[in-house]
Amino acid sequence: MTVIQVSTIGVPEDYKTGLIPAICKNLGYQIQWGKPEDCDILIIGPFANLSKKRLGWCPKPLRPQVTVINDVLRSILNRRKYAPLTLFHTGENIRHDFANADYSITFDLGITNPKHFRLPYWMEMVDWSGEDVSGNLNPRYGRLLELSKLMEPLGVNFLKRPRSAALFASHLREPRATLLDVVKNQIAVTEFGKTFNPAIKNHLESGLIKYEALQDFAFNLCPENGMYPGYYTEKIPEAFMAGCLPITWADENLKVDFNPNALINLAPMSWNEFSDLKDILHSEKKLSAYAEQSLITKRPSLDPLKLYMKDMIETALS
Repeated sequence: MTVIQVSTIGVPEDYKTGLIPAICKNLGYQIQWGKPEDCDILIIGPFANLSKKRLGWCPKPLRPQVTVINDVLRSILNRRKYAPLTLFHTGENIRHDFANADYSITFDLGITNPKHFRLPYWMEMVDWSGEDVSGNLNPRYGRLLELSKLMEPLGVNFLKRPRSAALFASHLREPRATLLDVVKNQIAVTEFGKTFNPAIKNHLESGLIKYEALQDFAFNLCPENGMYPGYYTEKIPEAFMAGCLPITWADENLKVDFNPNALINLAPMSWNEFSDLKDILHSEKKLSAYAEQSLITKRPSLDPLKLYMKDMIETALS
């Protein structure tokens, strides 16, 4: 197995148990994690902001940390004789050109740069063992997503559950606060997460297993944190796999990943103050129609990502 020296800066704490390292292993490479000054590939995450003027997206408590990371990164790279190959990889709603990297992996749709690869975060939470890729984890949810389950109809069992919704949230920044009120006006909503329980430090230390908690609800209110073409996270498929009808907030391009008839999207209802929601949630006929829909209609594959990663690694080692 070929050894490749990899370093990261500004990535989530659990990055090493994510999909990208798992694919490297599948391709026949053994990663040795080290310092940026010694690596072949430097992976830059969304918290390694390269411009102090562009910190608006970042929560205020994290901004000093981001600034420090930025200063350290520049200092390290200035000391190197040969620059490493750089990969910008984000699971946040940040654009592909956020960092001046050689390669980028983001949510963004419609990018013509051949060095960019679109990988929506929900695909990082899938069980890819059928394609000989393993090692990625999803501890907060309690299991990896099963494509076979997502490609089956939701089924009528969700109609037998209490007609209430669950919301998991670490903040109520808009549009979440408004959407929560909108749904609460129609059905009961049980709230989970740091926003509603200050004793919770973060998702991984909440003591909650999301899959298990969702078994008691017919609906999961799971709006995306922001709206941008291609930005669709694990929230919708996690709701669906747990047997809930997802109630989300996303742009119309979500059809690139998901069947729009298998979920309730609040975004197109904004123009008339969400008046359509009442007709849906209180109509047995309309709810039964959702039970017949699968979330994914075409099975995705990791083959294109493997080719992209292979090209990047070979370039880094050449």
